[in-house]
Amino acid sequence: MTNAIVTRRPALPALLLGALSVLGFAPWGWWPVTLACFAALLWLVHQAPTVRAALWRGWLFGLAHFTFGNMWIAQAFTYQDAMPHWLGPLAPFLLSLYLAIYPMLAAGAAWRLRRREIDAGFVLIFAAAWIAAEYLRGTLLTGYPWNPLAEIWLPLPGVSALLAYVGTYALSGVSILAAGALTLLATRRWRFAAGTLAALALAALSVIVMPTTPVAPARNAPRVRIVQPDLDQEQRPRDDYPETNLRALQDLGGKPGPAPRLILWPEGALRFYVEDGYPPQYYFRGAPFLVRSGIAATLGPNDIVLTGGNGLQFDATGNLKSATNSVYAIDARATLLGRYDKAHLVPWGEYLPARPLMSAIGLSRLVPGDLDFAPGAGPRTMTLPGFGKVGFQICYEIIFSGHVVDPKLRPDFLFNPSNDSWYSRSGPEQNLAQGRMRAIEEGLPVLRATPTGVSAAIDAHGRVLASIPWNTRGAVELPLPAALPPTLFARAGNWLAMLVAGAMLLLAVAFRLARR
Repeated sequence: MTNAIVTRRPALPALLLGALSVLGFAPWGWWPVTLACFAALLWLVHQAPTVRAALWRGWLFGLAHFTFGNMWIAQAFTYQDAMPHWLGPLAPFLLSLYLAIYPMLAAGAAWRLRRREIDAGFVLIFAAAWIAAEYLRGTLLTGYPWNPLAEIWLPLPGVSALLAYVGTYALSGVSILAAGALTLLATRRWRFAAGTLAALALAALSVIVMPTTPVAPARNAPRVRIVQPDLDQEQRPRDDYPETNLRALQDLGGKPGPAPRLILWPEGALRFYVEDGYPPQYYFRGAPFLVRSGIAATLGPNDIVLTGGNGLQFDATGNLKSATNSVYAIDARATLLGRYDKAHLVPWGEYLPARPLMSAIGLSRLVPGDLDFAPGAGPRTMTLPGFGKVGFQICYEIIFSGHVVDPKLRPDFLFNPSNDSWYSRSGPEQNLAQGRMRAIEEGLPVLRATPTGVSAAIDAHGRVLASIPWNTRGAVELPLPAALPPTLFARAGNWLAMLVAGAMLLLAVAFRLARR
């Protein structure tokens, strides 16, 4: 009776399952709910009478899944008067009209190759299709791989450790296998279901990081200090914000000691230009050397500050053409040691696609101003005296699995400054979760500094060593975490996802042939 009702009116169940499935992600972490929702989705898709019906069910599930999973975006529209504030609550829904295409494609591919009875082959094909669809979501049209399904395993270190071996997209496919095993159990297909769950459990147990005795750092080993001033986005338009923010950052800088300290400030922390060589009119808030000297005055002799800020780019005639979202390294002698420019920019955030058209219909960027940001060259490693090699990923650059490390020079750790003050609470928590995933994949510590949270030091196993909660002023200081040797994923990258997807398809064929 219930099955007949659900299959005749599938839209509401699909939407409800998609909405509930987000509860497995941060900040909730209710991963069994997500697995149960995906298990029900597999059954709902299999029961579709036509491929069109299967596509519709997959799209509806994705629409609710991504709408509720991205509701944190809505708050950003309240800070930009050039954008309609009423668009905020609609933005996650409008974005999800597109994102839902990817679950739809996975559902359609699995349905097209299904048998009359739900079987292991259907589950394996769905899992392989999900890997491909999630990879495409993270790649096409600049990519938006927010909340990959693999993220639900972070509360279970034994399972999330698989990221180091197969990466995010492949573990998302394994998640579909786990959900499919529940579907098969519910339909009394015992053998494959029990085998899948047992294999997942054994795989998790085989890569659990065994407890180790912490190694005490050397007396003057380098330390890292992460600063969170808790100045939110509403305060930025104030005339005194640049000075207020700089004082807040310096007040949390702590006292220099015998050990060198790497002091980390958030994305966009500096509202002053710190590079020399710009036309004089751009230094109306202070000469760059004086700004750097003010920062350096609070440092110990071997300390270095890594701070977010903006740079300017000029054409051959000296006219301003673009800006950059950058990180600067400044030492105790007020020397500018280097700069990294964000490469993966946020559309409608840091640049306006099709600007003449969008401006004509009254739309602007979420970041105020008419000057678009220019992208940098990509992941880059910078060597800092006394601290080793640091890689950079600004804000949501950290969400792109397999694209966070300079392929020419592997860093010792990643710095991920972010400005999450634009967003409601689930956004910063989910950004932190994806930083943890990159740490596990690459075997590298990830250090996050944000204005309002969540700032954190993450070790190379993805464990949060220290953090500052959301909407809290403070700082944490600890020894600089050590890197691990390059993981399998660090060496092979997302080719592993394609390999796992291919293996799943071969297994599906083998299961089908064995049942003939």
